[in-house]
Amino acid sequence: MESEPRLMIVWHSRTGGSEALARAAAAGAGAAKLVAADDVTPRALLAAGGYLFVGPENLAALSGAMKEMFDRCYYPCLGKLEGRPYATIVCAGSDGDSAQRQLDRIATGWRLKRVADPIIVNTGAQTPEAILAPKTIAPGRLAEAHDLGAALAEGLAAGIF
Repeated sequence: MESEPRLMIVWHSRTGGSEALARAAAAGAGAAKLVAADDVTPRALLAAGGYLFVGPENLAALSGAMKEMFDRCYYPCLGKLEGRPYATIVCAGSDGDSAQRQLDRIATGWRLKRVADPIIVNTGAQTPEAILAPKTIAPGRLAEAHDLGAALAEGLAAGIF
């Protein structure tokens, strides 16, 4: 049994941008549990002390895999996660706000507590070719994800949230 609550980083990525951000956050967090959205279970969510949700915006919404993870886990976890901390990173081609709002609405239903400002990484991908191309995230944005992971893990370990 672990002695302190552990950060769970849930991610989905089609072109590598969100995955790179999730991995940077996990590197900052140290002992975080990094789990692809397809592999998340209600049991794993219940075992975590806090969450970082990292995913792309697709067609002005959460990616299907992220949304499906929430659909699959929402009711089994409803009423059991109140007050747990969360933060988000959205990787988007131009905006990201719609996916961010959608994610916050779901987190509100679970009664999670946002503990860091949302991070939206805009890749500028606007053509079909650019949207489908593998993404390279700027070092400064990766550092921002790293620092967020570190802050979340330290806050959990210290009992700040």
